[in-house]
Amino acid sequence: MVRSMFDTIAPRYDLVNRLMTFGLDRGWRRHAIRMLRLAPGSTVLDLACGTGDLARELRAGGHRSVGVDLSIGMLAAARPGGAPLLQADAEELPFRSGSFDGIVSGFAVRNFADLARVLAECARVLRPGGRIALLDVDTPQSVLLRAGHHLWFTSVVPRLGAAISDGDAYRYLPRSVEYLPPRDELLAIVSGAGFLSASHRRLSGGITQVVTATRSGAPGLAPPAAP
Repeated sequence: MVRSMFDTIAPRYDLVNRLMTFGLDRGWRRHAIRMLRLAPGSTVLDLACGTGDLARELRAGGHRSVGVDLSIGMLAAARPGGAPLLQADAEELPFRSGSFDGIVSGFAVRNFADLARVLAECARVLRPGGRIALLDVDTPQSVLLRAGHHLWFTSVVPRLGAAISDGDAYRYLPRSVEYLPPRDELLAIVSGAGFLSASHRRLSGGITQVVTATRSGAPGLAPPAAP
């Protein structure tokens, strides 16, 4: 169902993203990449790459990137800035163990059917000491911001999506927030998959979140300093 949905919305996915986030999504992606704290020239997997936003940012930052996504429609619409793209299931990644220095994923955690299995695959294809950064939506802690965010995300965004792209898809996407594990549970799943120093940061007042961690097998890195 999720694959078919993303195939359908792929042609206007970037446009709707820019409109419903007021363009903030670009900054969130760049922040997630910075939180990887990898040296230029590192090889990074863009997991559930969609239309290639993160792949382009990775290459602009001097990294080598590879994108994978389950949706062939997303890959067909992608503009990855020269990064190779592959159709693949995140639960069975077609790469040798230890192939990557880092993994980044944008707004996909809540769409994985078996998050623990996906993270175990991420740990497998990362080298020891490699880094992961998972960017996804969140719920603001402020009462006023939470109320405004709820109204926008559950009422305005579905109407916007229906007008420009596909109504069913953009009714599902706000509801999919319910599939995100709570912060402590999410960090526990990451740690249980073979990662150290799992940390969580909210961005833009809690509209989005980034979870980072270091692949076990090398000393963990301290969480990055607050911006």
